[in-house]
Amino acid sequence: MAAPMSADRFIDALRNEGLTTVEVGAWRTHNRNHKGPWGPVHGVMIHHTVTRGTANTVELCRTGTADLPGPLCHGVITKDGRVHLVGYGRANHAGAGDADVLAAVIAERQLPPDIQADTDGNRYFYGFECENLGDGEDPWPSVQLDAMARAAAAVCRVHGWTERSVIGHLEWRPGKIDPKGFTMASFRDRVAERLD
Repeated sequence: MAAPMSADRFIDALRNEGLTTVEVGAWRTHNRNHKGPWGPVHGVMIHHTVTRGTANTVELCRTGTADLPGPLCHGVITKDGRVHLVGYGRANHAGAGDADVLAAVIAERQLPPDIQADTDGNRYFYGFECENLGDGEDPWPSVQLDAMARAAAAVCRVHGWTERSVIGHLEWRPGKIDPKGFTMASFRDRVAERLD
């Protein structure tokens, strides 16, 4: 069980991993904490945005929509490899997912299939939205994939987690497909290389 790191420690961890960060507004206090607790934290969740264009993507993830208010993640990783910090605390990114998957993340063991949506993931996961159309054809530039692995590794390093604490949204909630265009197994290999 881990308490979420402070916002200052979060940005320091990202920078120490060699990432370029962009602070968007009052990101340190922009959250959904009034809707429920954030923490204990157990892992990192990776998403794709189904958007194009940095400004549009960052603004959507910061403000959300009428049906799903922002922030929609903690950091937005754009095609150029920058991490735009849009919120800190509880964020509307994970939604409900599988309790058995959460148990596997906590134990850092192989994930079971996600067959139910009975657990509040917004409470337990750091979330990174990654700019991509999510159609399996929009490319993932190497600088972006590297930044995504560095961001996940930065969080894992602070908490003493392995790459097994990093999951995709598609591994958490039935019916989700993100991130699309690479496998989470290959992504976890990238995170493991960073942690080594």
